[in-house]
Amino acid sequence: MIGSMELWRIPSNKLLLRTHQFCKVPRQLPRRALLPVMCFCKEMQTTTSEVVSASYITTTKPKIPEKLQVDESTKAQTLGAFQKLPMVMPSSDILGSALRKAKMVSPTKGIANIAKRERNRGAKQLDALMKELAVPLRTYTENFPDKRYLHPYERSLVELTLGDGFYEEVLGKVNNLRKKVTFIGKEHAALCAKSLTKKEAEERLSEGTKRVEEAFNRERKAVDSLLDIAKALRAMPVVDLETPTLCLVGAPNVGKSSLVRVLSTGKPEICNYPFTTRGILMGHITVNYQRFQVTDTPGLLKRSDENRNNLEKLTLAVLSHLPTAVVYVHDLSGQCGTSASDQFVTYSEVRERFRDHLWLDVISKGDLLDDSSVFVTEDITVDNPDLARYRMFGPEGALRVSVKTTLGLEELKRKVHQLLLSQSSRIKSQTTDSECSEIPT
Repeated sequence: MIGSMELWRIPSNKLLLRTHQFCKVPRQLPRRALLPVMCFCKEMQTTTSEVVSASYITTTKPKIPEKLQVDESTKAQTLGAFQKLPMVMPSSDILGSALRKAKMVSPTKGIANIAKRERNRGAKQLDALMKELAVPLRTYTENFPDKRYLHPYERSLVELTLGDGFYEEVLGKVNNLRKKVTFIGKEHAALCAKSLTKKEAEERLSEGTKRVEEAFNRERKAVDSLLDIAKALRAMPVVDLETPTLCLVGAPNVGKSSLVRVLSTGKPEICNYPFTTRGILMGHITVNYQRFQVTDTPGLLKRSDENRNNLEKLTLAVLSHLPTAVVYVHDLSGQCGTSASDQFVTYSEVRERFRDHLWLDVISKGDLLDDSSVFVTEDITVDNPDLARYRMFGPEGALRVSVKTTLGLEELKRKVHQLLLSQSSRIKSQTTDSECSEIPT
C-alpha cells in the first residue's frame, strides 16, 4: 500500500493512471490528504518541460509583451539581396525533368489486381508530375525578395532597369502558373484513382499528363522572363555601405569613363557618343592598403526630372540612396555634345540638390582648352556673370585634368584620396550616431 507521503514523488501521469487504487480503499486515505496532492499534480501538469536525452528539463520562457514583438517581414533588407536570388531553370528544363521523373514512378507494391495497380500508378505519376512542376515555381516565388522591403537603392535599380511593375507582374504570373498546375494535377490524379479498369486508368493518365503539360506551356514564358530578371539583377554591382564610395557625375561624353579607368579597376566602355554608360559601373581604388569604391554613372542632360530617361534616373538614385562623395566632371572644350551653358544649368541644379555630399569639381580634356577653335560658338554676351565665368574657367576651385597628356592626374588622385578619407570619417560618425540612438534611455 502506497502511503500518502509517497504521492509527492509520483509523476502526474502515473497518478492519473493509478487513481482507481484509491477508489477501492477510500477509508485508508483521508479526504483531506487528497487536496494538497491534487493541487500539486495540477501544478506539475502546467509546468513546461522539454525532453533532452530522455529526461525532462524544466524550461522557463518569459512571455514577450506584444508591443515589443517585431514583425520581421516589415524590416527593410540590407544591400546584397540580388546575390541571394535562387537559381532559375529554363522552363524547358523544368518540364522535361518533371516528365522524366514522373514516368519513373512505379505503383505501390503488393497490389495484385491489375486495374487497381494501374490506377494507383496513374495517380502517383500525375501527383509526381504536379509536384515536380509546382515545387520549383513555389521556390522562386518565395525566395525572390518583395520589392517593398528592398534597400531603396536596389528598389530603384529594379524599377529603372526592368520597368516599373514588371518585376511584380512576372512573379505574379509564375505564382498563377503554379496554382494552375497544382489544381489540374490534383484534379486528374483524383480522377485516375477512381478508374474502374486498366484501360480507363491509362487513358486518364494520358489525358491528365497532356492537360498539365498544356497548362505549363501556355504560361512558361513567365518562367523564362524570371530567368532573365535573375540574370540582370545578379549582374548589378554590389555596393558596400560601409566602404567609402566615389561617384563620377556629369553630362554625357564628358570623360567620366576615362577618369574611372585612371582612378580604379573599373573598365568602362569608352566611345564618343552620348549615354555610353548604360548602367552603374563599379570599380575599386586601393591606396595605402585601404579599399574604396568608384562608380561611373550615365550622363545627365538639361531637363526636368519628369522628362529624364531611366539611365539618368539611375544616376540620381545613386546620389539619393548611397553615401557617396561626388566628382563632378565638366567639359568646356565643346566636344562632348552638350554646351557649356546647358552643363552649367544641370550642374547648378545637382549641386543644390545634393549640397550635403562631399564634392570635387574636375574639368576634363584640359589639353584642348588652349585651342580656341574647339569651343562651341555660343553667344558669350550674357547677363549672368556666373555663367560667363563658368564658360571660361568652370566652377570655382575646379581641377583641370587631361587623360591624354596626364595633366593634373596625380593631383586628382591625391585629392580623390583625401575626399574618400573624409567620406570614411563621415560614415563612421554616422554609424556611431546611429548605434547611440538605438540604445534605450
